[in-house]
Amino acid sequence: MTGLLTTASLALADTPARCVLDDDGHRVCLNHPAQRVVALSPGATELVYAAGGGARMVAAVNYSDYPPEAARLPQLGSNRRLDLEALLALDPDLILVMPSGNPPEQVATLRRLGRTLFISEPQTFEEVASSLERLSILLGSESEGHQAAADFRQGIEALRLRYRDAAPVPLFYQVWDEPLMTVNDSHFIHQVIDLCRGENIFAALPRQIPRISLESVLQRNPEAIVAGGMGEENADWLDHWRAWPDLTAVQRDNLFFVAPSLIQRPTPRLLYGARDLCAHLDTARARR
Repeated sequence: MTGLLTTASLALADTPARCVLDDDGHRVCLNHPAQRVVALSPGATELVYAAGGGARMVAAVNYSDYPPEAARLPQLGSNRRLDLEALLALDPDLILVMPSGNPPEQVATLRRLGRTLFISEPQTFEEVASSLERLSILLGSESEGHQAAADFRQGIEALRLRYRDAAPVPLFYQVWDEPLMTVNDSHFIHQVIDLCRGENIFAALPRQIPRISLESVLQRNPEAIVAGGMGEENADWLDHWRAWPDLTAVQRDNLFFVAPSLIQRPTPRLLYGARDLCAHLDTARARR
């Protein structure tokens, strides 16, 4: 997909309509800037606001909590249990969907009903930036979207330069507790880990979000453990690991929390999550 996201493909040339390619390679065209936008994931909601289209949002789904005004939008249920009747009553002219969170049958139904969909599934830093640019074309907010994309790229590059020669820190990133889950090297969270010169101990597993055993973590003995937890300030998952005092991460108190919305949503706030993670790994290096 990355090849589709070059600057040249942001707006498809020689057409009076506003046309872009979404993250599935579909051509999405509007004759006029979108006026009634619905986003079916919290991350997609953030992208619309960051691209300058917040005033066009007419509804979102549960947990769409950033920016703060997004929490005041009408909610259409969860991304997996959508109130389709309420959505259609709003008559949106653009719907953002995220295939990893929205069931395929839900997406197929919306297509069958003739709704204009933008598939949003950024998997790299560059695709986050490109999403802002492409969405801004559909929203008629190119100035805001392109500036947000430029700021994000510059922030990521600054971290890349700062940490490119840092000593690696083997770490375990915990996505969920029961069942225990992590990420492999195809997930955007892995890119954040790599940016900060962490070494993802489960990078080579075949599934993007694999289930793993407690024993596999103990056997690999990471130097640091990073978790998001059940909420923005709930670090309870880290306390669980103190039951294994022989773990290097526990011995050195390298149990770190990063707010899940900063690192588990592919949005511009990924930059803030990256800064937090990089700072934690600096702490781990100082404790050697």
